Amino acid sequence: MIRPQILLIVSALAMPLAFAAPIAGFDAANPFAKSSALPFQYPAFDKINNEDFAPAYFEGMRAQAAEINTIANNPKPATFDNTIVAMERSGRLLARVSSVFGNLSGANTNETLQALDRDLAPKLAAHSDAIRLNPKLFARIKMLHDKRAKLGLDAESAYLLERYNTDFVRAGARLSAFDKDKLKAYNAELASLQTTFSQNVLKESNASALVVDTRVELAGMSDKAIDAAASEANKRGLAGKFVVPVVNTSGQASLAVLTDRSTRLRLLEASLGRGSRGGDFDNRAIIVKLALLRAQRAALLGYPSHAAYMLEDQTARDTGAVNKLLGEFAKPAVANARKEAAEIQTMIDADKGGFQVGAHDWSFYSDKVRAARFAFDEAQLRPYFELNSVLTNGVFFAAGKLYGLSFKERRDLPVYDPDVRTFDVFDANGKQLAIFIADFYARGNKRGGAWMNAYVGQSRLMGTQPVIGNHLNIPKPGAGEPTLLTYDELRTLFHEFGHALHGMFSDVKYPRFSGTRVPRDFVEFPSQVNEMWAVWPEVLNNYARHYQTGAPMPQELLDKVLAAKKFNEGYRTTEYLAASILDQRWHQVGVSQVPTDVLAFEAAALKEAGVDFAPVPTRYRSTYFSHVFSGGYSAGYYGYLWAEKLDADTVEWFKENGGLTRKNGDRFRKMLLSRGGTMDAMDMFRAFRGRDAKIEPLLEKRGLTAQ
Repeated sequence: MIRPQILLIVSALAMPLAFAAPIAGFDAANPFAKSSALPFQYPAFDKINNEDFAPAYFEGMRAQAAEINTIANNPKPATFDNTIVAMERSGRLLARVSSVFGNLSGANTNETLQALDRDLAPKLAAHSDAIRLNPKLFARIKMLHDKRAKLGLDAESAYLLERYNTDFVRAGARLSAFDKDKLKAYNAELASLQTTFSQNVLKESNASALVVDTRVELAGMSDKAIDAAASEANKRGLAGKFVVPVVNTSGQASLAVLTDRSTRLRLLEASLGRGSRGGDFDNRAIIVKLALLRAQRAALLGYPSHAAYMLEDQTARDTGAVNKLLGEFAKPAVANARKEAAEIQTMIDADKGGFQVGAHDWSFYSDKVRAARFAFDEAQLRPYFELNSVLTNGVFFAAGKLYGLSFKERRDLPVYDPDVRTFDVFDANGKQLAIFIADFYARGNKRGGAWMNAYVGQSRLMGTQPVIGNHLNIPKPGAGEPTLLTYDELRTLFHEFGHALHGMFSDVKYPRFSGTRVPRDFVEFPSQVNEMWAVWPEVLNNYARHYQTGAPMPQELLDKVLAAKKFNEGYRTTEYLAASILDQRWHQVGVSQVPTDVLAFEAAALKEAGVDFAPVPTRYRSTYFSHVFSGGYSAGYYGYLWAEKLDADTVEWFKENGGLTRKNGDRFRKMLLSRGGTMDAMDMFRAFRGRDAKIEPLLEKRGLTAQ
């Protein structure tokens, strides 16, 4: 996943701000007053304090509003340079502070930042509206767009003009003054609600937990994990008890090891109930209001639904294409999940369990099924997946083989948490390409999931080079203990670094197109391609070494890992499809169709789509589905599967052309990773592959070809 990146037009308090004096409290001592003096403008985290953000934000909005006012009221005729390029150059201060604040509010937040986030959200929305809805500014853009064929622009500049015109039209530039005011009100309220939703999810993830009285109830967990649960209980004032927090997805890691079935049930119920139990963190009313406001905004802009509005600017183009994709996968995915459930039930019956498999049993017994079928389980793999070895001898090794990159850790740059690491990234010619920030461990002030973001984006116009962060939520082991990854965590590490490569290889002129600023349903494509190297024999043999002995993973175990790649794909595909379908159902409703009962609507949507298989809960329930209700993926969660079609076909291309070679890597970099958003995404893919993607490689990858 990527964090939504801060565009140059970030969002204006009100138009009078454009003429205001500089903001009180902001001066040259503010760390955002000028670009960081550190290499690549790396943020000076050691000099940034909570109180620096607000004055920098307000001065940044004031300064950009003044810049936009100058552009819009320029008495000279509009030119590409004095209008479009001038807009690309505007808002430097705002971009600096937004980048750091936006990233820290997800990775290292606190009550002060959360309060500021709530306060800023509607103001930033108003700032964006004041720019995008400025009639004089749009008139200049439209005039240039109307005569674009005569301007003699290069391809990237021509596409930039096209995108600016589209962005402004989709933002409401053609609306009447009355409707613009309505749109501004919608946008401000949406911004506030999305921020509240996100903060509720984080707060409830910290507040919700499995609380038990005895160590016996946590049987199956390691002694160190149980000790950590006791420590967590002490932190919460529950001395003598044990606390296992719930995080991120519906499924929880401890479900795979807890031997007490009632404990597993309580843990899953704690997870599934997030945001719907009443109290301060209940998100149900917020979801209804978000769905209604999004539908109202779409209607105002001339679309039947929010999904129709969002998809028009994605590679999928319309709801029909997305519904078709999800529908085609639903039946075979659930059929596979039912077969997997039957295997689990056989295992339960053999153990004389005396119960029918439930969602809280799946992880625990699927590991047993895997062990029986392939003669290995997750516990056998983890000693070979030590974090630093996976990172340096796996992720970095593959990038070196494929792209000629090399990495050097440095310890002189300031970080916002002691566990954060930084690396200089060097190109094949020895020249430094980027700085990579690695933030891998879970914290109570860090949102769930995994994502990439850019602290500094590449742009030849601005003379900037990339500073890219990867953020995961790997549980931190006790002092002196190794960090041993699960297979999913291993794959996530490779996935997120695929996003990082997309940002680091960016070679564009304009900030608007930098790195991962591509359609949402295309952005996951490069990251999913990078996952292939996790199990590529040359890479796996290089990093999969026992953390104590250094012995390589036995070939027999390696063969079993490769043979089991499609294991549990019915479950994985079904839980993902259920979440994607929920996203579409919420966002394909019109204004008069918005439901009031969140949980009833959710249940009906899953049943109608044929994915309401009780042992496989949706990957996210609506009430903690941050991707779509606060994270920039609204009506876009399908994009992982959409991009996986391109990914699977590209994996076939790599295999057909010799795999892990510099020639292949250089082609992929040149034709896709370096181009950012400078052209139509599907045209970019076709140029690389020589045709449209075929569906068969994805069906094979997901184990659905026999259906």
